[in-house]
Amino acid sequence: MPRVASAISVADEVWVAAALLHREQPKREDFTIAEIVARAQQEHLSPTSRPGVRVYATAHAVANRPPNPGRYRMLFATGRHTRRLYRPGDPCHLDREGAKSVPEPEELPSEYRYLLEWYWTQYARKAANPKNDPLLQLRGSGKKLWADEHADDYVRRLRAGWE
Repeated sequence: MPRVASAISVADEVWVAAALLHREQPKREDFTIAEIVARAQQEHLSPTSRPGVRVYATAHAVANRPPNPGRYRMLFATGRHTRRLYRPGDPCHLDREGAKSVPEPEELPSEYRYLLEWYWTQYARKAANPKNDPLLQLRGSGKKLWADEHADDYVRRLRAGWE
């Protein structure tokens, strides 16, 4: 049985669980909230199973969700019930700007500190997949609309008759 940490925050516990899942399954883009909670329980990072782990994985530590009240940016919601680790540059809710996104080394049990180096040297450097960005998917989608006329003429034509 792994060592029980004495004072790890719930947010850091969620980050460690998600980081371990990413390291163990590098081909997976994201994980369900239930998988993150189960991985945290498996690690025994706290003396008892804390219900806050699910709450943090669902909302408090999720960068692209409104804070309520947690402002952490440890995870990124890829779907309603799926999460991945937050990467610098990911869009986040404005009220979470500047909030903590990774644990401080001294706040982690020593046996998990290697995850920080892995995060910064490998995971955080991985570019987001532009195929999953809905705005980038729109690139070039309207070019046929004004292919035979100047863009200004096209806009004037559309606005003709507006009052």
